[in-house]
Amino acid sequence: MITIFHNNRCGKSRCALELLEKQTEPFQVFEYLKQPLSKEIIENLLKLLGKEPEEIIRKKEKVFLEKYNGKTYSHTEWVDILIENPILIERPIIIKGKKAIIARPPELVEAFLK
Repeated sequence: MITIFHNNRCGKSRCALELLEKQTEPFQVFEYLKQPLSKEIIENLLKLLGKEPEEIIRKKEKVFLEKYNGKTYSHTEWVDILIENPILIERPIIIKGKKAIIARPPELVEAFLK
């Protein structure tokens, strides 16, 4: 099963969703700004992406610039920050099996799904 961590306000996320809708494999949409994220979900995303929390943070978001820019946090602290501020998570994230990508640009979706 394919899962897309989706933010409908994001044009790149909408494009990735459209690409998923054109293929035949079933998928589910996880609207991470509406559905609460747990530590387990974030840790699993990080594992599948092969990234640390700081690597999936949107550093141009207002909340990042106002509260976190230039500060150092531990892995666990960043995970807690992402739980509290899911808007900071790069999007869209697409999971298939035991792999995941940040689909920016959205064209990465087609190659990832092959």
